[in-house]
Amino acid sequence: MRVSTLTQVILIVLAVVIVTAIGVGAWFYRYTVTPVGGSDKTVAVWIKPGQGFFETIDQLQGLGLIRHPERFRWLAYLKGLERRVRAGEYALSASMSPQQILETLVHGETVVHKVVVAEGATLARIGELLERAGLMSKQAFVRAATNPDVAAALGLEGTTLEGYLFPETYHFFKGVTPGGVINKMVAQFRSVFTPAWAQRARAMGLSIHEVVTLASIVEKETADPRERPLIAAVFLNRLKRKMRLESDPTVIYGLKSFDGNLTQRDLKTLTPYNTYRIKGLPPGPICNPGRASIEAVLFPADAPYLYFVSKNDGTHHFSRTLAEHNRMVRQYQLRRH
Repeated sequence: MRVSTLTQVILIVLAVVIVTAIGVGAWFYRYTVTPVGGSDKTVAVWIKPGQGFFETIDQLQGLGLIRHPERFRWLAYLKGLERRVRAGEYALSASMSPQQILETLVHGETVVHKVVVAEGATLARIGELLERAGLMSKQAFVRAATNPDVAAALGLEGTTLEGYLFPETYHFFKGVTPGGVINKMVAQFRSVFTPAWAQRARAMGLSIHEVVTLASIVEKETADPRERPLIAAVFLNRLKRKMRLESDPTVIYGLKSFDGNLTQRDLKTLTPYNTYRIKGLPPGPICNPGRASIEAVLFPADAPYLYFVSKNDGTHHFSRTLAEHNRMVRQYQLRRH
């Protein structure tokens, strides 16, 4: 009788334990799969390199993404994931369950920032794009991109990275450094400027730096892709004849400030980039040219033109002689005033 009673007690205790365990398990499971709220509005969460798991939990709770941090901690411990959270920027929402949030942090499903660098963008403009994307300050990028030591370390002839930050659509993670951006953009430039192009430049008697510099001027002089080989031909013809390039965009680049109105005073101001005053090419590129402008310099049109003037419709009139050019200036430019 006693044995039977003891057995019954044990069975009852076991039953209570099992029921309790099932209840606790169900209760904990509900926590792991139940979101804090229904809003799917994402919140940017930046997990710094070396950040502790406790700090991460406090951060998630502070952003309203989880409740009951001790339960979230136990979830990670039971799965053995507390040391596997990866640094990076994440887009999380209150509509995600604690389990989904933990898995996102462990799998490293970080936010990728798309940065579109247009043809003809200057390094200052690229800095603005990076700052707008929240990746770094414009000042930090420009400081790195204008550091002669950085250019030298990359084996570039210029003293800045202007011209070698190839226009393209890039994808960066938060935490990327100015050096990381520069390395990626210069690598893209080198993938485009092939050894065959370098050989073509040598055959023309030009260095890669001179090609890129001239391509940057071509890039700024016309928005019409069909005109690029003609614009390049004009400048190459002028260089051969020891004529000044007289390019307005180079003057603008050399000014400390520009309000959109290029004056006669600006044209007379001596700077290293004022091609109305200096002979030959400026010391370096005035923007970052795209593939088409570089190709236009390497394979220019076979044309005898020495001058061109805007027709005010996005295209230009090309002339062989100064007399013809002056007539076209009167026709297309002076009539506007």
